[in-house]
Amino acid sequence: MEQVIINLIAGAAGGIGAGKASPSFDLGMIGNIIAGAVGGGVLGQIVSALIPAISAAAQGGNLSVGGIVGQIVSGGAGGAILTIIAGLIKNKMMAKS
Repeated sequence: MEQVIINLIAGAAGGIGAGKASPSFDLGMIGNIIAGAVGGGVLGQIVSALIPAISAAAQGGNLSVGGIVGQIVSGGAGGAILTIIAGLIKNKMMAKS
């Protein structure tokens, strides 16, 4: 459960960072937070599935500093990536109308 919370928070922070770093991808504060949290949650779970050490440590209640850092990095990256993708889609939709 802790890893999901870490992923969501890191994803939201990554989404905010991506939106503010490039105004063309900015979805607004709430949009950045939502897209970031979703992206962080999804990529964080994928990384946990692909890297068994992080998953095993989290399930054993023994989440180490390395595991937490891994979750923060994957959650933040997932949040930034999904925010950028959503910003690109929004820009394409606005250009067509």
